[in-house]
Order: sequence, then structure tokens, then C-alpha cells
Amino acid sequence: MAEVYRLDVKSKVLENGLKVLVLEDHSTPTATFQVWYRVGSRNEVSGKTGISHLLEHMMFKGTEKYGPGEFSKIVARNGGVENAFTSRDYTAYFENWARDRLKVSMELESDRMGHLRLDPQEFQREKQVVMEERRLRTEDDPVSLLVEEVYATAFKVHPYHWPVIGWMSDIQAITLEDLKEHYRTYYAPNNAIIVVVGDVDAPQVFKEVEEYFGSLPRGENPPPVNSVEPPQRGEKRVTVVSPEARLSFVMLAYHTPTIASGEEYALAVLTNILGEGKSSHLYQRLIYEEKAAVFTSAHYQGMSKDPGLLYLYAGLVPGRSPKDVEVLLREEVAKIRRGEFTHRELEKAKNQVKASFIYGMDSNFYRAMNMGRLEVLGVGWQYMQTYVDRIGAVSREDVVRVAQKYLGDTNLTVGILVPEGRP
Repeated sequence: MAEVYRLDVKSKVLENGLKVLVLEDHSTPTATFQVWYRVGSRNEVSGKTGISHLLEHMMFKGTEKYGPGEFSKIVARNGGVENAFTSRDYTAYFENWARDRLKVSMELESDRMGHLRLDPQEFQREKQVVMEERRLRTEDDPVSLLVEEVYATAFKVHPYHWPVIGWMSDIQAITLEDLKEHYRTYYAPNNAIIVVVGDVDAPQVFKEVEEYFGSLPRGENPPPVNSVEPPQRGEKRVTVVSPEARLSFVMLAYHTPTIASGEEYALAVLTNILGEGKSSHLYQRLIYEEKAAVFTSAHYQGMSKDPGLLYLYAGLVPGRSPKDVEVLLREEVAKIRRGEFTHRELEKAKNQVKASFIYGMDSNFYRAMNMGRLEVLGVGWQYMQTYVDRIGAVSREDVVRVAQKYLGDTNLTVGILVPEGRP
């Protein structure tokens, strides 16, 4: 396949295994510095779920050189913006700067990669912060709680079964020694990737990364994730009754292959036709025609290390039955399986998927995000160079084929959210 989106990415691997990617863009005097670690909730074990996310919090709590909170203060004093995030497959940290501040990132990130100070008091405080975060964002958020239950139902073997934030009892049970072991296992240079995009000179970046990170010792190779989710052999269902819910909510989730399967392009187009925007099948049927939902959409978890889910959902108009809306959602899926969409819809969906990718490449930050994510997922940044062309090559037959292959009832998990005290 031709490379239609050419990127002049330069790479280097240090002796300690740290991989560095640099993409020069001199259009603005800014740069982003990102550190990606190949560890997320998929690398956790039962009883210690949420430990990757908790460690992300603790990475801002100081080293022997810098005290708690100093990292963020130094970034702010230098005019930068910083943050971090944990997913099922990775944990990433970033700073966005004026181009002449890049060394600040190297000093701070190399320091906490090799010399994090895990203080017992800070650890106990941060556990409480994470537990409160779980209460606010999941347990007191009915839709998030249903999504968590759907994933826990759809996956019975693979660690995608548990949430990124972890189960509450596991967060409570994690010890400081658990956290230290997790840090030693996964926060080593050979398990990390540095991505720099912006108004920089690649040879100079490589030289400075070597200066700051080169002395950090290589770690042991982290243990592999060997769990493989077996094929689902029948429809699964889960119902959540919530006193916080004001509206009912219906979710249909199907197991689908992941990135680099070759089928992700057709699945992305399928998802767009089904549930992206006001012209999508779900919006037209459920909101415009039936007036059964106040919102509806579809999402494909294609950017994941292991096979994930394609799901569609609807928030119901008061008084509408979840059972009736589930039927409507199933009918729209069945239409896609039968190829009941126009050539115009297909072309529009492909154009929207391509446009979303191209617009996402307009900033240093999102280009670096795509590069880092693709590297930690194991497919490599080069994947971006043919993505637009491969989306453009998706045919009607491709969409129908993947719909028939994956969007079947035996591969389905249905989630229903019902407000407490209502039918």
C-alpha cells in the first residue's frame, strides 16, 4: 500500500533499551515531549487492579531531588502544560513547551523514571484521592458504572475485564511495597518510548536524551500478558439499577479484532455509518424518526493491544422502554449486516474517518500521541503513513463482511441501565 501521509520520523534506541522518536516541525516555535510506558490495566493481576493508575498519581509526588508537587510547579514556571493518563494498554506523561524548554522535560522525566520517591504518607493520601475519584467518576456516575459492568461481563478471561481505575477493594488493599514492585518492573528505560515532535533538531534531541537518560539502568523484561479471551458462545446480559440515574440507557457491545488485524479499517467505517453524527443510522432512527432517545452513538475500540469491543448505545427519552430501544438498536445493526446503506453513506463515512485522522495530525501534540500509542501497541508509527489510503480502499463488501462476522447475537453483550424505582 502506498504511503500517502509521509512522515520524516527519526529514531534511535539507547543502549539501555530506551527508544526515542523525533519528528521535526518548524512551523511554530513549540514542542511536545512525551514518555510512554508499556503498562496499563492489562498488565495487572486480580487483587491489584488499579495499581498502574495509582502509580501514575504517585509519579507527581516527588523524587529525592524534587519534593511533592514540585514537578508541576517547575513546568508552570517555565510556561509549560503537563499531564498524564493511564489506559488499558499504556501509561503516558507529557509536557508541551516553547521549543527552548525541552531540557526541563528531560531533567524532570529522567529523574522520576529512575529516582521516584514513594513516601508512605503521600501514598496513603493519594490512595484516598483515587478512591474518591472512583466514587465520583464511576460509582456515582450511572453510565460509567454500566460501561464498567458491560466490560466485566463481556470479558471473562482477559484483563480488559477490570476497569483501569481498579476495583475499590483492590485500591484499598494495594500496599506501598506493591507499588514499589510495579514501578521497578515497568518503569525502566527498556519498557519506555520517548516521543518529541515540534521545532527541534533531531540530532540535538538524541544527544540530550542520551545525556539525561543514558545512565539509567536497563530493567528485566516485564512479564508478558498471556491471557486470551475465548470466543463468546452466546448472548450475555447485565442490568444495573441505579438511584443516581434519571434516564434509562441501553448499550450493545460486540467483540472485535484489534489494530493490525487488517479488519480495523472496515470496522471504523462501519462504526461511522452506524453512529457518528446526525446523519448516522442511529441518530436518524432513534432520535429523528422514533423520538426514543436523547442521545446515541457508536464507538470502536480499535486502538488497543488486544481484541476489544465495538459498542453502540442510547440514552432514552423518559417513558420509553429499554426493551423497545434495544430492538431498535438491533434493527439498525441488522441493516448494516444486510448492506442496507447507500454508496453516498459509505463515501461520506470514509471521508469523515479520514478527515478526523488528518485533523488530528495538525498539532504537535496529537501527532506525538498517535506515534506513541502505535509504538506501545506494537504496530509502529509507520502505520499512520498508510492509514488514509487504507480507509479509502474500504468497500461495501468489506463493511458487510465484518458486520456479518462480528455483529452477531452470539458475540453480543447487552447492558441496561434502569433508574431505581422505575420499570
